[in-house]
Amino acid sequence: MRRQRRKIYGILFFVILIGMIMTGMLRRHATQKEGRNTTGEDACSTPREEVLETSEESGQPGAVREDKREKGYELPISDSEKTEATEECSKVMDLISEIYSRADKGEATNVILSDQTLFAMRDKIKETGHPVYTKVLYSKMQNYKQVDRFLKDCKDGKRASVVVYMIRSDGGIGRSKYIFDGTDMYQFDASAVWNENDQAEIGFFSHNRMKEWKYTENGWFCYELCVPEYPEVSEMVDGSCLIRVKPMSRENYSMTKKFVSALGYQGHNLLCTNWDMNHMKDLDYNGLYEYLYEMKYKKKFDAEKYAEGIPKDQFEKLIMEYLPIKAEKIQEYASFNEKEKTYDWVRLGYYNYTLSFLGTSVPEVVKAKKNRNGTYTLTVSAVCEMVLCDDALITHELTVQIGKDGGFQYLGNKIREDELRDLPKYQYRLDHKRG
Repeated sequence: MRRQRRKIYGILFFVILIGMIMTGMLRRHATQKEGRNTTGEDACSTPREEVLETSEESGQPGAVREDKREKGYELPISDSEKTEATEECSKVMDLISEIYSRADKGEATNVILSDQTLFAMRDKIKETGHPVYTKVLYSKMQNYKQVDRFLKDCKDGKRASVVVYMIRSDGGIGRSKYIFDGTDMYQFDASAVWNENDQAEIGFFSHNRMKEWKYTENGWFCYELCVPEYPEVSEMVDGSCLIRVKPMSRENYSMTKKFVSALGYQGHNLLCTNWDMNHMKDLDYNGLYEYLYEMKYKKKFDAEKYAEGIPKDQFEKLIMEYLPIKAEKIQEYASFNEKEKTYDWVRLGYYNYTLSFLGTSVPEVVKAKKNRNGTYTLTVSAVCEMVLCDDALITHELTVQIGKDGGFQYLGNKIREDELRDLPKYQYRLDHKRG
C-alpha cells in the first residue's frame, strides 16, 4: 500500500514540478498519513460540527459558509478567536521586539536572520510557557511536553487543544491552535510580521480541518490539511506539514550532525545506493566531492575556482580521507582527465539532475549501534516534508569507522530491500564509468 502511494505521489510530484517552472511558485501549508485518529481520506468532504463557532458578524452567506465547511478549508473564524489570537501574537511580538531590532538584517529586501537570533527569540518565547520552535534544521521544540500530551490525548479520542508558536526566518511568528473535537483535528493559524519600521503587524488568519494526521514513533507530528483542489485551482496546493515534537536523543543528534547532516540526498548517491568496501564503483565521486569539501572545511565549495576541474592530488586526498579506496580506483571509477591530471566537476542543474522527493529529504539518525569491530552502524531515516510528509521516506544503515583523532570514514550503506526497489534510478552528474 505504501509503495502504491509513493508511485501515485511520484506522478503528482512531476505535476508540481511543472507548476513550479510555469509559475515560479509552489505553496506549502501543512500534512499527512497512517497510524492516526482521523476520519480518513474523505475527511475533507464529510461535514463535521464546527469547532471554532462562527457568528453572524462574519459576513459570509450561509451557502458559502456551508460549502467551506464541507470542503474543510477556509473555515469561518469567530470574532472572539480572532481577538484572542491577535492579542496573544501582539504580546509575543513585544517580547522579541528588542531582539529583532538589534539583529543584523543585512541589505537584502527579504530579511533572513541568523540561527543565533532565532534561537534567542525562541528562548524568550519559551518563558511564556507555550511550545515554540524554529525552522532551523534539527533544532528542538521548547516546552514540547504540552504538544506530546495533546497528541497522546487525541490518539485516545479525548477532546483537547494546544497553542504552538513557530518563528520564521524573517523574525515573524506563526501561532497555530490545534483543536481535536474527539473526531476531527483542526488548525487555526494566525501570523504576525515586522513592517519597515520594525513595528509588529498581524498578517493573516486561516482555519482548516485536517485530512489525516499521525504522531510517529520518532517524535514527528505529521499532518495534511484540507486545501483547494483541481478544478477549483489550476496548480496543486501542498497541504502537508511535518513538525518535530519530541527532541532527538543526544547521541542521535550528535551522530546526525557529524556524519549525515552535511550530505543529504541531493547531488550524490552515498546515502541512496547500496555499497560496501568491495563494491564502490557505482558511487558518484565527482558529485560527492563538493559535499565532503564543505563538511571538512566548513565553508562553501568555490564553484568558479574548479570550473576547469579539480586537481588530482587534492581530489584523491579528500576522497580517500572519507572513503576506504585507493587513488587508482578513484581514477578508474570517477570522471578523470588523464591529460590535465584533473577530475571533472560541473554544477548540479536541470540538465543533470531531476528533482525528486528523496532529494528534498533530510537525513536523520534514529539509532546508533557500536559493532564488535569498533565500527558504528547508524540507522538513518530520510525525513520528507514535501507532499509525502513522511518521517522515513527510506531507511538505510550507514557504517562508519571513527578514528582516535576524531576523524572517520564511511565504510558502507545498505537500504532496506523493499524501499530500494521503489527508488528512482540515480542520475550521475557526469558520464559514469562502470568497472
